[in-house]
Amino acid sequence: MEYRRVKDQEGYDAISQKDIESPAGRSLSSTAATSPLVTAGGTKGKHSWKQKSIVTIALTLLTSSQAILIVWSKRAGKYEYSVTTANFSVEALKCLLSLLALYRTWNSQGVTEDNRLSTSFDEVSVYPIPAVLYMVKNLLQYYIFAYVDAPAYQILKNLNIISTGVLYRIILKKKLSEIQWAAFILLCAGCTTAQLNPSSDHVLQTPIQGWMMAIVMALLSGFAGVYTEAIIKKRPSRNINVQNFWLYIFGMLFNLVAICVQDFDAVMNKGFFHGYSFITLLMILNHALSGIAVSMVMKYADNIVKVYSTSVAMLLTAIVSVFLFGFNLSLAFFLGSTVVSISVYLHSVGKPQQQK
Repeated sequence: MEYRRVKDQEGYDAISQKDIESPAGRSLSSTAATSPLVTAGGTKGKHSWKQKSIVTIALTLLTSSQAILIVWSKRAGKYEYSVTTANFSVEALKCLLSLLALYRTWNSQGVTEDNRLSTSFDEVSVYPIPAVLYMVKNLLQYYIFAYVDAPAYQILKNLNIISTGVLYRIILKKKLSEIQWAAFILLCAGCTTAQLNPSSDHVLQTPIQGWMMAIVMALLSGFAGVYTEAIIKKRPSRNINVQNFWLYIFGMLFNLVAICVQDFDAVMNKGFFHGYSFITLLMILNHALSGIAVSMVMKYADNIVKVYSTSVAMLLTAIVSVFLFGFNLSLAFFLGSTVVSISVYLHSVGKPQQQK
């Protein structure tokens, strides 16, 4: 019996070898078996690369044009429209886009426990905090341009990386690597270098008011971002569009309060959309789509996409500002933006490795 079993096994091996090998000695069965997988993998890889490319280009264009559109919307150095109504319009548009995305989800997957809009008080009560932080930060975004130009704003906006990193360490207890701490120092050096003004008695182009507003904006953005991430991770199965919807609803409510406090008489006498131009509408659309683009980066791409987009956006903003606003592209700005780009890259790749 043992002899017969061995012979049968030898016969099976011979047949298998004959089926597998061609006269040229090449493995046909293996090729035939793996070809569909390779093709599918190649198709999936191309599709993923295409998505990343589209998202990267979209995020870069939206980021670089954001500051330009805000500056461009001013007339004779001031805003003819109410910035509080513009901020409210951004939140309303983002809320509408989230609802449209949810409608598509309901049509394809049906209404489930994780994608329904109805919620509990405990779940929705956490959204007012990031909503009010984002409102204040977004309003400051308009007023900071009294002290800085568009390229300087793009540089200083990277300070939120430092605030986010420190708050991650304090609130979420996430460790930072030595490379990331070094990246923070480089980022500060790059921001300072880009603001050097050799042709004036003032050492820095941006006055102290601009720096203070940039630091406050960075702290608000960092704290709001960390707090929002903590909310999302508290219930990871919850549809992101539902979470965004409730965040934007509270954003609309707080901006409505800001309108009543700051611009109530102007809105009642002149109208909600008084002073709006085509550039203003483009700016509102840009702000709304930027939030959507960041969500797409989280879904289809990775953190390195944001790094490249931020770096390229700084240079694009500077180049476009040369032609639109007569910005002087100095050597100090070029060197500073280069250092900032390197620091952003180091912060991205320098994440602590997980212990196995």
